[in-house]
Amino acid sequence: MSDVYIALGANLGEPAQQIKQALLCLSQSVHLNVVNVSSLYHSKPMGPQDQPDYVNAVCQVECHDLTAEQLLAFLHQVEDEFGRQRIRHWGERTLDLDLLLFDDIRSDNEALKLPHPGLYDRGFVLQPLAEFAPQLELPNNHSVSQQLAMLTDEPLTVLCSRSELMTLLSKG
Repeated sequence: MSDVYIALGANLGEPAQQIKQALLCLSQSVHLNVVNVSSLYHSKPMGPQDQPDYVNAVCQVECHDLTAEQLLAFLHQVEDEFGRQRIRHWGERTLDLDLLLFDDIRSDNEALKLPHPGLYDRGFVLQPLAEFAPQLELPNNHSVSQQLAMLTDEPLTVLCSRSELMTLLSKG
């Protein structure tokens, strides 16, 4: 069993609903057990500013019988099922699932980068992660809360509470 952290984001359609549905989809996989999830947060787009604002979350899953590469392929398949189109770099999307951490694996090949390259400098990833794993030690030897404290980003607004999402998943 592997300990995995996944970032979720969306800004097209009904982003909050799509992230909730994506969490349910992940929780229903025979290979995954969602053990923790953050609240849903509102954030400004990181890339081009001519796109809608985002909804973001992070979840922790236990992964059974999949390698990091296989899990990434599964996440891309889920994105495709939600109508994800890769039109422009950092552009709008119906669903984005980023593999942040997979156990202690480090990978720098083109197909799989672990830890995720944006992990250390994205408030829309670190703030949700800090909600349930503030003391998690990152590969750079800082805790999530220490890494978040290094950012100058404004705190994000909560759109849907963590407890509401955990209840949704328990009914799943």
